[in-house]
Amino acid sequence: MPRGKFVNHKGRNRHFTNPEELEEQRRADEEKRRWRQQKGGDSSSEEEEEPPKKPSKAKQPSESESESESESSGSENEGKAKGVEALIEVENPNRVQKKTKKLSQLNNDLAQQSSKPELSRREREQLEKQRAYANYQKLHAAGKTDEARADLARLAIIKQQREEAAKRREDEKKQKEQAAQKKTEATQKALGKRT
Repeated sequence: MPRGKFVNHKGRNRHFTNPEELEEQRRADEEKRRWRQQKGGDSSSEEEEEPPKKPSKAKQPSESESESESESSGSENEGKAKGVEALIEVENPNRVQKKTKKLSQLNNDLAQQSSKPELSRREREQLEKQRAYANYQKLHAAGKTDEARADLARLAIIKQQREEAAKRREDEKKQKEQAAQKKTEATQKALGKRT
């Protein structure tokens, strides 16, 4: 063993089974297998009945007895509930219990699912928003909403103001043209008198 700062304790307490014990165990397993084949190989009868055992060592019968006790106690645990388990029914929400369904029920379920798909809450809300927005746009275009009426009134006022501004500009243009024409006439008269 290495001495010093770093010591590995993993291999200190290893226990290896004797080859004789392994051979004995293999023979016992083989006898059990033969006995099961002679009995007919029923899986249900395997647990209930056990083959005859040969006590070869003092250690092995105690192991086989403990195995048979564990098998019998395991089957008893499934049948009987311990303590108040029989009185209290506990429903585990994480445990999925498979229920058998008939083929006709499965077909009906599939037909219902394919005809009407379930939407999530977010998808339903999004569809409702889209429908509401489309309806609002339709009413707005027809001028039936308050906002559309206000917009149309504002547009009418703006059109009227623009028309008035255009008339004013035209009047001012005509006045400038007339003033320019009068000026040119006046200059023409002045020039024409001199020559």
